[in-house]
Amino acid sequence: MDISSFLFVFLGAQVVVASVGTVVARNPVTSALFLVLNFFALGGLYLLLQAQFIAVVQVLVYAGAIMVLFLFTIMLLNLDDEAALSENFDLKKGFAVLLSAALLVEMLYILSLKLDLPIKQSTLTAAQIGEAKFIGRELLTNFLFPFEIVSVLLLLAIVGAVVLSKKKLHTS
Repeated sequence: MDISSFLFVFLGAQVVVASVGTVVARNPVTSALFLVLNFFALGGLYLLLQAQFIAVVQVLVYAGAIMVLFLFTIMLLNLDDEAALSENFDLKKGFAVLLSAALLVEMLYILSLKLDLPIKQSTLTAAQIGEAKFIGRELLTNFLFPFEIVSVLLLLAIVGAVVLSKKKLHTS
């Protein structure tokens, strides 16, 4: 087993363990730290796949910015009142679990169909595809419309968050 195969298995196992730890951890801070570990392991997997740009963005954006926001939110919560954070199982949650299971079965069925789609062969190497220059060129030429749709959705999410926070400030 060469070093890249070993690192792939090690980082893959780390992603699985950190994901389970994020969901299972009782303490929100521990859960957030497991999530940071998950983000770093995913960044390592992206590096093994020679996607350098995505690896750096994964670590900077998710492990850096998003986790800081998560930790600020956790610190602002009243962690002394554990009963307020616990949730009871009700009909809505049962329905959500049922729908999630149905979606999982549907996705597994679709993946099992093994569609014979034509694959466009590229002459570029994996290292060239992972560069920021290539990703930028592809985003602004072949994927311009989806890129703009995502930017409009993010703008709407920001406006919605501002509206909700303003409403909450006026009621308190």
